[in-house]
Amino acid sequence: MNPLPSVPASSALIPLPGGHLVPVTITAAGDQAAWRFIDFFTANIRNPNTRRAYLRACQQFFAWCDERGRTLATIRPYDVASYIEARQQTHSAPDVKQQLAAIRMLFDWLVTGQVVPTNPTAAVRGPKHVVKVGATPVLEAGEWRRLLDAIPTETVRDLRDRALIATLTYSFARIGAALKMKVEDLRPRGAGWTVRLHEKGGKQHSMPCHHALAEALHAYINAAGIAEDRKGVLFRTSPGHDATVLTEQHMTQPDSWRMIRRRAAMAGITAPIGSHSFRATGITAYLANGGQLEHAQEMAGHESPRTTKLYDRTKERLTQDEVERIRL
Repeated sequence: MNPLPSVPASSALIPLPGGHLVPVTITAAGDQAAWRFIDFFTANIRNPNTRRAYLRACQQFFAWCDERGRTLATIRPYDVASYIEARQQTHSAPDVKQQLAAIRMLFDWLVTGQVVPTNPTAAVRGPKHVVKVGATPVLEAGEWRRLLDAIPTETVRDLRDRALIATLTYSFARIGAALKMKVEDLRPRGAGWTVRLHEKGGKQHSMPCHHALAEALHAYINAAGIAEDRKGVLFRTSPGHDATVLTEQHMTQPDSWRMIRRRAAMAGITAPIGSHSFRATGITAYLANGGQLEHAQEMAGHESPRTTKLYDRTKERLTQDEVERIRL
């Protein structure tokens, strides 16, 4: 079990055994409330990124309540609505919706644990936020090829970076799933190969491996000499500035972000691309070349086709010639 993430302590937070930081508003309600708060994050939320974001949201809300003299028992829908209204002045709608969701889920947990009788967030509506197109920067096909062409093939680190970018693009993988891959997750299938991704919630997702991806992965695996280390991690770190050696440790998401930004700069790409850009680039390229939305949904591991559509930028290809049709 991952520990609760560390955050800066403030007057509104009290440390409990184990190093967890629990808001004063919660601890003042007694041990049952304090441990129910801890259980919510340690036992109920498995994803570490969600845990970190929800913990921060709840701590900020209870700090706000503490400043206004509210106790856990006296928090009312009016207080929650006032807090959400104030947050809307300084935060984006998606951020505020996530914060409200975190507070609402925590109070549901406190209600079922008989810490409070009702959920004061139940009647509070969040800000309206409708997303039809995702905000993730997407590369044009020429830009993507320029990025890959700018990465040499001289060292094992070069080949690793090419293989990771190819994995994100051709398998529509989330960066977390790609970095969890082991060498054995590239498997033969008939005349081709499959890749197995370790998705959120412990789910495993396998799909046929694009021939260009298979070439990039095999080139990297052979150069790294890890073909026989089937249980070893696939995408490994390189120590310091030595691009010719890899460790046995897997790359982290910050590692991958720095690599992508460095490679983009070398290719002259100024758009603020990240790992998710390759997922969106792959989906857009697939649909632009006649791929079916339902197949893209399955390949991406999305629950809803609406989510997949957020990654589709084929309708954004408005050209300069079209704009020049405006003649006055």
